[in-house]
Amino acid sequence: MGAARSRFELRHANGYRGAMQRSLIHLVCGSTGAGKTTYALRLADRLGAVEFSIDEWMAALFWMDSPQPLDPSWSMARVERCYGRIWETALQVAARGIPCVLDLGFTRAESRLRFAALARGAGLGVELHFIDVPAGERWRRVEARNAGKGGIRQLGFDVTREMFDFVEGAWEPPGGDEMRAYDRVTVAEA
Repeated sequence: MGAARSRFELRHANGYRGAMQRSLIHLVCGSTGAGKTTYALRLADRLGAVEFSIDEWMAALFWMDSPQPLDPSWSMARVERCYGRIWETALQVAARGIPCVLDLGFTRAESRLRFAALARGAGLGVELHFIDVPAGERWRRVEARNAGKGGIRQLGFDVTREMFDFVEGAWEPPGGDEMRAYDRVTVAEA
């Protein structure tokens, strides 16, 4: 988020703290095919929360203009833009006392901790939901989704084995030290 990230943090520290202490931010993490979106939608329904999905935002705003073949740096620049807008919107929603479920992938500990720090800076409690599913089962789900028989929402493209393996190499499951950074941690299988 660079310079924009600093602006968000300053604004949180100065503007929203008192209004949002009742609200919770829920971070949903898991590797490709874990069932994050299915879990996030069910959680949002159960909590009466607003769900924010990075896949949905990227599909609506950018995928139709994506270069072919897909360039990871092009994608990540747009993901970061979405993160900024999603956070600002979630902050406004939470200011009204409505919980927010962030289905933003959260592949790396750094990104989870960054959003936890933003929530804390705004006076919000934060809960981590870790969807823990073995890689073999996740790949089976991805293949079914690619065939059009999968979950609730479909990506605008198939996830190839190469893409799956790339994310697997980048995936950092939450560990003990990180888990202590949240008010509560839920480990689930979706």
